Amino acid sequence: MVYVFFMLAIVVTVFAAVKISAYSDAISRLSGMGSLLIGTFLLAGATSLPEVTTSVSAVYLDNPDLAVGNVIGSNLFNLLILAVFDVMFRQRKIFKVIDPQQGYTALFGLLMMAIIPIALYFTIEVPFLNVGVDTIVIIALYLLSLWVVRRKSERPEKEEGTTEVPVKEKYTLKQALSGFFAAAITILISGTMLTFAGDQIATITGLGSSFVGSFLIATSTSLPEAMTVFIAFKLNNSNLAAASIIGSNLFNMLILCLCDFLYDGSILQSASISHTATSVLLTVNSAILCYAIFSRNGRHVYLGPSVMIILFYIVAAVWMYVG
Repeated sequence: MVYVFFMLAIVVTVFAAVKISAYSDAISRLSGMGSLLIGTFLLAGATSLPEVTTSVSAVYLDNPDLAVGNVIGSNLFNLLILAVFDVMFRQRKIFKVIDPQQGYTALFGLLMMAIIPIALYFTIEVPFLNVGVDTIVIIALYLLSLWVVRRKSERPEKEEGTTEVPVKEKYTLKQALSGFFAAAITILISGTMLTFAGDQIATITGLGSSFVGSFLIATSTSLPEAMTVFIAFKLNNSNLAAASIIGSNLFNMLILCLCDFLYDGSILQSASISHTATSVLLTVNSAILCYAIFSRNGRHVYLGPSVMIILFYIVAAVWMYVG
């Protein structure tokens, strides 16, 4: 029955996340906000709700490996999604047409993720807060990235990587907001089911919480991001596709900080050091993403960075399975 509950939770989570993406898209148009800001924060936060419920539930299950592995694995899988779609839609050359400002948000993501492998071995407890200094630094970087994106969104120029298509609105702003919160509640419930079922699967199969959290559950909770990117590409909005992935990775790091506040002690210090390899590979893939965006007019083979991201993901998966 645990496998039935797990599959049911996946179906409900994906359905709710697709709906929440549609409502977010409507809100972005009805409110007049740009795709960079919407993709990086509103849409990214919406599609990352399964990671919120999964990681927080793992904390209450006293399973730090599941919580940490879910965040690392989700970020790895998100980068894989962008790389795979870049290969599939290679004629679009997404990294050459998206807003150059996305390179800076990707750089913030790189800095935030580079903290994980360090904090797994060493951190300084912040008095009274019962969290590591790594959590405070990550939150500060996230807020700084928000400030940078908001400044960019104030520019009146037409966004790159975006094709404007007249859209007949299906919702009013009030309907879109109501639907958004209804879908969010659904994800809170299904995400909790996903965590409890995943925790049982880890015990039954003997694969361990590190592998299950980093790949089985992380892949399941990242399916909404995959569908969002696909829809954005079909709408010829490369900017929104990239922003949703980069923003989701930033938001997932904020989830890790929330788990640190809820956990008794530093959650990264309590997690298995087996996460070191995957967190290092995540940092490497984040660096490759930054290179792909900043060297958009370079002479390297265009698909080189995306192919490297795919290969490093495979290495991470094999490493965790064998380990």
